[in-house]
Amino acid sequence: MDLSYIITPFFAWLVTGICKFTINTIKQRRLAFDLVGYGGMPSNHSAIVSSAAAIIAFKDGVESPALVAALALAFIVILDASSLRQQIGKHAKAINHLNRNSGKKALRERMGHTRIEVLAGIVSGILSAGLVHRMFT
Repeated sequence: MDLSYIITPFFAWLVTGICKFTINTIKQRRLAFDLVGYGGMPSNHSAIVSSAAAIIAFKDGVESPALVAALALAFIVILDASSLRQQIGKHAKAINHLNRNSGKKALRERMGHTRIEVLAGIVSGILSAGLVHRMFT
């Protein structure tokens, strides 16, 4: 069994997560553990699904039926990350504004990704897949 198919998405998640933590730490000028998760630069979700599609393309070729399934999944995840979850973040911001004096715990507002964050995630995923592919060939 070729482990590169399993290792690639995990590796992309790890690389992108480290990049996101580093960027957030520099921007906030503190260790930004509380900002790990949804939203931010680069998009972990985009990196994971892009790396899966890329490793399939590198290993099996662009005519692989598995690539079609991976690309379809990638489009769904990327659209969700850049549109639906951004709307959820906007709703959370409005709810937090309404509840600001109620003593209720604030909802997380940082949920979705901008286009540049998604693009950075895609690039990170493809580069991660390329690196894993080179290590396993």
